[in-house]
Amino acid sequence: MASPEDQLATMLANIPEKTGKTLDQWIALIRASGLEKHGEIMKLLKGEHGVGHGFANLIVSKSRETGEEIDLVAAQYSGAKAGLRPLYEEIVTFAQSLGGDVEIAPKKASVSLRRKKQFALVTPATKTRIDLGLALKGDEPQGRLENYNAMCSHRVRLESADDFDAEVKGWMKEAYSRAG
Repeated sequence: MASPEDQLATMLANIPEKTGKTLDQWIALIRASGLEKHGEIMKLLKGEHGVGHGFANLIVSKSRETGEEIDLVAAQYSGAKAGLRPLYEEIVTFAQSLGGDVEIAPKKASVSLRRKKQFALVTPATKTRIDLGLALKGDEPQGRLENYNAMCSHRVRLESADDFDAEVKGWMKEAYSRAG
């Protein structure tokens, strides 16, 4: 049985044959339509272009990924939180140095760092602090490493690049290694 990743790759490869257009052509068509909501775009693809439900859903999902990451991160680090952007960039750069399999997944209020599963969560918590969530389940909180939530068992509060030191990087590297 093919893995979900293999199934997705097969569907992506089959878009031109099954729908008559490449993914890039569909994305251009969606952008030109001016539609933004998932359901509206699905209706356009299925109703006006005869795309099947599964391929329409995949195309809409992929169209929403393109460029959205930049907007989400920019929104998180705008206004009063703009001064935290260099610290965010330093955290992400370090995470990417841990291995080529690091996935950066921005959400509305935070950015997940994943391998096979999430190992860290970067959240601009206040105008002066980033909360770095780390998946270190089973480890006892110690010093700056506090209990956090279900998704990331621990958190470190970072207010400057100096706070993102060798100790925090060591915890992040450990969380990365456990997520593989």
